[in-house]
Amino acid sequence: MLIELRQEQFDAFAALEKYQSDFEHKGKFGATASFIGTMRDFNEGDNVLSMTLEYYPGMTEKHLKQICDEACERWTLIDVLLIHRVGEVHVGEPIVLVSVWTAHRGDAFDACRFIMEDLKSKAPFWKKEMLDDGERWVESNTSGYSNK
Repeated sequence: MLIELRQEQFDAFAALEKYQSDFEHKGKFGATASFIGTMRDFNEGDNVLSMTLEYYPGMTEKHLKQICDEACERWTLIDVLLIHRVGEVHVGEPIVLVSVWTAHRGDAFDACRFIMEDLKSKAPFWKKEMLDDGERWVESNTSGYSNK
């Protein structure tokens, strides 16, 4: 399991490929589910130019580990990769990468979604958006579930 907070921009696909190329579990998994969250240019009807993600060192890493550990308890996971940006993030840049490796697709999909939803709703991150006419703190995240 690898959990990282990164100040610098990263290529999510390259990070996933590198992690899996060094994988000690080759041939053990039948499914990989990944989610990449990317900085978008709008929120709540306003243009967003960039965002600053703040976190509480020590507390945030501990929470991310707890999320991944809980996923490992609930599903049969072979490995987990979680990379999350902190600091200034610009439009189009990846903010988060979550990947899980399992024997079967059901566990992979369910565990990946569980980690993402917990991360978005409970992890101690604070987001400040830079707008055309100032800045604001994000008070709540959008739901990860569709109304359809």
